[in-house]
Amino acid sequence: MRPFTYERAMDAQTAVAAVSRAGAKFISGGTNLLDLMKLDIERPSHLVDISRLPLRDIEELPDGGLRIGAQAANSDVAADTRVRTRYPVLSEALVAGASGQLRNKASTGGNLLQRTRCPYFYDTSAGCNKREPGSGCSAIGGLNRTHAILGASDSCIATHPSDMAVAMTALDAEVELLDADESVRHVALTDFYRLPGDTPHIETVLRPGEMITAVRLPPPPPGRQLYRKVRDRASYEFALVSVAAVVSAEQGTVDTARVALGGVAHKPWRSIEAEAALTGRPATMTTFQTAADAAMRDAVGRGDNDFKIELAKRTLCRTLAQAAQSRAEEPR
Repeated sequence: MRPFTYERAMDAQTAVAAVSRAGAKFISGGTNLLDLMKLDIERPSHLVDISRLPLRDIEELPDGGLRIGAQAANSDVAADTRVRTRYPVLSEALVAGASGQLRNKASTGGNLLQRTRCPYFYDTSAGCNKREPGSGCSAIGGLNRTHAILGASDSCIATHPSDMAVAMTALDAEVELLDADESVRHVALTDFYRLPGDTPHIETVLRPGEMITAVRLPPPPPGRQLYRKVRDRASYEFALVSVAAVVSAEQGTVDTARVALGGVAHKPWRSIEAEAALTGRPATMTTFQTAADAAMRDAVGRGDNDFKIELAKRTLCRTLAQAAQSRAEEPR
């Protein structure tokens, strides 16, 4: 690990001013950043500790939504009665991610900003445009079983690892950002992340010096919410494919639907195509298969990860079928 200086910020304004200096980075739970520093992938010269900022509260919004502070621990968000009752897809996604110990430490803002788990990103001897722009992408033509099938480019086929962000994308969440001028802006989570294109090292629309202060959830959408995660082992593993679905189905017809996928792209993937294929159609497996085909229409495998296209379709169909059921229809 390289030498660095450290300071603890006690208010948000001080924090954003401090991180504006060259080489400075925020640190909160540190569950991802510290690992990357030890591996010489992240090389900050100055760390600004924001873990003590008063941004842990989960607050009611006037419109019936929730504001989740950026420092709220993943475990606290997952256990919050309002989240479990009104946004169960978010609680399920958080519980599906990492271990209990990590959820106790990881923050909401840090979860959104965690880096990819692509093994070539972690291997400093391999080419990785995300780690070193212009060095190539060793995953293309390499071992790419876990890599992206949607939205990738010839510069990068890494995936975003967050479960939480997939659920928040399905819920139309907004990210609240504060800059050094103390101005606040809100960015839809679907617009917060960038696709790789020719600049995979630029992962979000965050401006220099900006800090995530909260995530805002609108009032819960109608319908049943579900999160399903397919992974190589039952715990403490990142998704091969995950699905966050919200389906409102009355009298055998899908009235509204929201679909977001994880493990398939450089960002949480909202499938407007699948949603359009579902809305107003019978809540049948034929409809769900049509929606899955629409979601994967532009999917491209790179060899080892070809199986993920069919896996994503099947996972989406199963999740939609379960979400379209009423509680009374579920097998006991």
